[in-house]
This record gives sequence, structure tokens and C-alpha cells, in this order.
Amino acid sequence: MDIRSRWIALPHDAYREWQTGEAAGADRRPFSQRSIVQHTAMFERFVRHLIQLGTTVASFGPDHLETFFNDVDNRCAPGTTTRLRYTKLVDRLCRHLVDVGVRESNPAAMFAAAAEWPDDEPEPLFLNAAADAALQAHAQPDAGDDARMLRNRAVVALLLGAGITAAELRSTCGDHLILDDTRPHLRVPKRGPRLERIVSLPAFSVPALIAWRRSRSAAQTAVLFPAPRTEDKPINDVLLGAIVREALEAIGFAAPDMSPRVLRNTFARRLLLAGRTNDEVSRFLGLASQRTVIRLRATLAVP
Repeated sequence: MDIRSRWIALPHDAYREWQTGEAAGADRRPFSQRSIVQHTAMFERFVRHLIQLGTTVASFGPDHLETFFNDVDNRCAPGTTTRLRYTKLVDRLCRHLVDVGVRESNPAAMFAAAAEWPDDEPEPLFLNAAADAALQAHAQPDAGDDARMLRNRAVVALLLGAGITAAELRSTCGDHLILDDTRPHLRVPKRGPRLERIVSLPAFSVPALIAWRRSRSAAQTAVLFPAPRTEDKPINDVLLGAIVREALEAIGFAAPDMSPRVLRNTFARRLLLAGRTNDEVSRFLGLASQRTVIRLRATLAVP
């Protein structure tokens, strides 16, 4: 099978071979294994889109890219660099395919020319030490809590204590959470480019999670936080966002962003204040890049 046929018939295999064999970044250094995993997951999403449109990596054009980037924009939160990362990846892919004779032109070039990393990204939002302590206290269970409040406190305790994303919380099952152990922890399964990881849970987060688990009769394999009135579907992002907003309002925190991202940033910043390195914190967050953590470290002078 010649190289063109391989890229058309077995694009995933061809991409992995290129990534591990000769692909390199802008500094001409080979990609790390974590970056390769992330790039491969992104490429697979791109190929799925091309298949839906009835085209291949050898024949897609600007119109196909436009619909793909529109889909990326629709699925990502405002202010993220996801579209930019995909633009760079597809441009790099097309340049390689032109070099090896699989394509005659690079339809991503026009998108890449207009794509630049933001010069001044918005300051990450987080809770300072006092507000962090207040939210930790708010997450503690109370004897008068009903099922709704037990769930809400447990949601906040897990987000603030483990630093997981909203999507990761929604997919968490009961058997991912280990509480009857000398070292309570959460197992976060592999999701897209993020590798599986184990996150130790701080003491403040455990009581609410124990109380929530005891209140439920669902099997351990069921989602930990199901949608209301159903056990087979996870809580949705709208309700999850409302839970976090309500908790932040309860401690008097107000900001343009009142989403689970604030709790994830607070978790990461707490680790940095405790002396963890950028690489360690990035791994706890499941990130291949240190970009987010570097921005958070720059805030450590803030009381």
C-alpha cells in the first residue's frame, strides 16, 4: 500500500506513525508522549468529522474546515484556545501531507495565517485562601440536609477537592471514588487526550462524599451524580453550573465566571501554594501542557 492509500484507508495508523517517527513542534523538537496522545485524540475527532462529510484527509477543502471549526466553536467555552490548537494541528498535518505527496495544497493555511495566540489572556479566576476555606466549610454536610443539599455539597466537595473538570465529574461513577481507605482518592479515567490519573482527596472533601454515597442505593457502577429522577444519565452541565453558582453565592463570591472552572483553578493554585511544581500540578489536572498552571502561578502574589 503506497503512502497516499495508507493515509486514506488507515488515517489513524498513518498519523500515529508520523507523530512517533518524525513529527516535531515549532522548535523542531519531537513531541512528548503526552502531546502525542493529545494530538492523536484531536486528529481522531477531525477524521470523524471528515467521514461524516464524505471526504478524506487527502481531499478535504476549506468548506470542510469551516464546518469543522464552527463545530469546535459551538462545543467549547468562550475564551478557550481549543479552536486555535486544532487550527495549528490541521495546518501542520496538511503541510506534511503536501510534503509527502498525499495532497497538492494546504487548505488550512488561510486559517492558520489568521490564528494567533492571544497576547493577553484573561486573568484566571480563583478563590483566595479565605474564600477557599469558606467554601470548604460550606461543603460540610449538616444533619438537616435533604437529598438535594447532600448532592450539592458533594458536588462542590469533589470539584474543589479533586480539581476535575465538569465533564469528568459528570462521568464519574461510584467505583471511581475510594473513601473507605487510609488514602481517599478519585480515579479519573482516560478521557480524550487526558490520561487516566489518581487524585488524592483532601480531608475537607471526604465527609460530604461519604454522606452522599450513604444516601444512595444505586450500584457502584452507576454514575455518582445522576440527573434528577433518573439513575442512568449523568447530571447535565446546566444543573451542575447552577450548583456551583449557588455555593459561590452562599459564601459571598461574585465574578464574571461562576462556573466549575473557578473551583478547578482554586484546586490547582492551592497545590502551587503548597509547593508543588508546575509539572506536578499539570499532571494532577490531567494536562499535557503547563500553560494553565504557569498562568495560575503568576497569581501567587495575590493574597
